[in-house]
Amino acid sequence: MNLALRYFIEISYKGSAYHGWQIQPNAISVQEVFNKALKVILKKDIETLGCGRTDTGVHASQFYLHLDLDEEITDREKMIRSLNAILPQDIAVKNILKVSKDAHARFDATLRSYEYHIHFKKNPFKTDSSWLLRNELDISVMNKAAKIILEYQDFGAFCKANADNFTNLCEVSRSEWEVKEDEIIYHISANRFLRNMVRAIVGTLVEVGNGKLKPEAMHQIIQSQNRSEAGVSVPACGLFLTAVHYPYIKN
Repeated sequence: MNLALRYFIEISYKGSAYHGWQIQPNAISVQEVFNKALKVILKKDIETLGCGRTDTGVHASQFYLHLDLDEEITDREKMIRSLNAILPQDIAVKNILKVSKDAHARFDATLRSYEYHIHFKKNPFKTDSSWLLRNELDISVMNKAAKIILEYQDFGAFCKANADNFTNLCEVSRSEWEVKEDEIIYHISANRFLRNMVRAIVGTLVEVGNGKLKPEAMHQIIQSQNRSEAGVSVPACGLFLTAVHYPYIKN
């Protein structure tokens, strides 16, 4: 009897057409499409587990999943080519890694990074990958507010209501805005994230940038641990999961 072998598969996807990564009962997801592609190649149902669950319309330039197989993948490059030939254009396999049997795509991740993109001039090529705003924002005060986030660990104020988190504690190591020609990008990295957390943080920072909130208001909002105190969640189209780190994988 063969012992199961565990593999990590690194993928990227444009989330516009999907209801997130995780399989949904009445909606199409990235996981569902990916599992069907695996079944075509391996001739049997394969269970996959992702490094997290992205919301509807959210993208991932780096995402890991793991699966167990009874037989070794002898030609990983051929497997990558085969999967990419079957998968739609908005999902791509980047790498396949053999890992230890106890390696876990979700629980072993030590750091995750997200970007949120905002642009200010109508651009048809950014329709599904960035949020269009008509009015300019004060980036200096937004960055001042973004730095305040680094002082805290409890982010219940930015968590989706009725989420099933066992804790609201997150260790945020990066929180800053970058200016690029006609767009701005928010960068945030942490060991874990709450549901809807990044989009709620960005919505709050945008209210700082348009003068509705003072940067210092971020202290009161975070300390309140009340979702209604923070800004509205921004559209999913501008959000990307950009990096997932593991102690045994070199990025």
